[in-house]
Amino acid sequence: MSGVEAVLLVVHPSREVALHMAGACAAGLGERGIRVLALDGAPAQLPVESSDGREHVDLVVVFGGDGSILRGAQIARDHDVPLLGVNLGHVGFLAELDEEDAGEIVDCIATGGFIIQERMTLDVSVVREGQQVATSWALNEASVEKAARERMIQVVAEVDRRPLSEWGCDGVLFATPTGSTGYAWSAGGPVVWPTVDAMLLVPVSAHALFARPMVVSSSTQLALEVLPGSPPAVLWCDGQRLVPLEPGDRVEVVRGERPIRLARLRDSLFVDRLVAKFQLPVKGWSGRGTR
Repeated sequence: MSGVEAVLLVVHPSREVALHMAGACAAGLGERGIRVLALDGAPAQLPVESSDGREHVDLVVVFGGDGSILRGAQIARDHDVPLLGVNLGHVGFLAELDEEDAGEIVDCIATGGFIIQERMTLDVSVVREGQQVATSWALNEASVEKAARERMIQVVAEVDRRPLSEWGCDGVLFATPTGSTGYAWSAGGPVVWPTVDAMLLVPVSAHALFARPMVVSSSTQLALEVLPGSPPAVLWCDGQRLVPLEPGDRVEVVRGERPIRLARLRDSLFVDRLVAKFQLPVKGWSGRGTR
C-alpha cells in the first residue's frame, strides 16, 4: 500500500493510554504531511480534524480492543479502505500491533509499508412473513440469542435450504474463520485458520443430542428460523448491530460480498499469533525436522 494522504483515527474514549498513543500518532503523521481526522465527538485533546465520516480517507487506524476495532471495521467497510488495529485490550486477534509495538505505526503509515489481508465477512438478512425486514453484515459472527435470560429460544437450523435440527438453546452463532477465536470459540467452536474458505455454525447451550459445532463451505446458505411459540430473540452482528426478532422470523446468512481488508506490518503466521494471544505452552518445542 502507498500514497496514504488521509487517516481516520478511532480511539477508545475512556482509556488514557489509547488517547496518549493516538495523540502521538496523530502528531507524528501531521509532521509527515498526512491529514489526520477523527469522528465528531472525539476527545478534544487529540490533534486531529473533526469528521462526520464522509470525507475521503485512505486508512482507518484503531486504538483499542477488539470492540473498538469492530467499530472501526464498519467505517473501513463504508470507505472501502484498509483497517489497522493497535490492541489495547486483552486478546486482540484483530489487531496488528500491541501497545509495546505501536512506535512503528507512524513510519509504516508514512512509507506505505503494509501487507493487506482480506478477511471474509457474512451478509445477514431477516425475513418476516416472506418479506425482508432487515439486513446487516458481520466480520466475526452473527448471533441469534434469547432476549430474556429466563427462557430458551426454540429454533430450527437450515443448511442449503434443507432442515438440519431443532434446538431449544440460548442461541446460535454463524461465524467466519476470523470470528472463530472470539464468541464462537468461547461457545465451544473450533479454531479455524483465516485462510480457510468456510463458515461456522455453533449452537450455544443447546438441549439436543445433535448440537455440535459445524464447519461448512463458504458457498453454503445457512438459515435459522425462530419457531412460533418461541420466546422473542435478538440478532447481533459483531455485537455492534442489533435487530429484534419475533417468533416466526427467519435469519439467512451467506458469505459476504465485501471482505474487510486488514493492514498488516508483516506477513506473520497465524499459529504464532495463536500462541502469543492465548499464551500457549511451547517451551519444550525443539524445532526438530524443520528446514
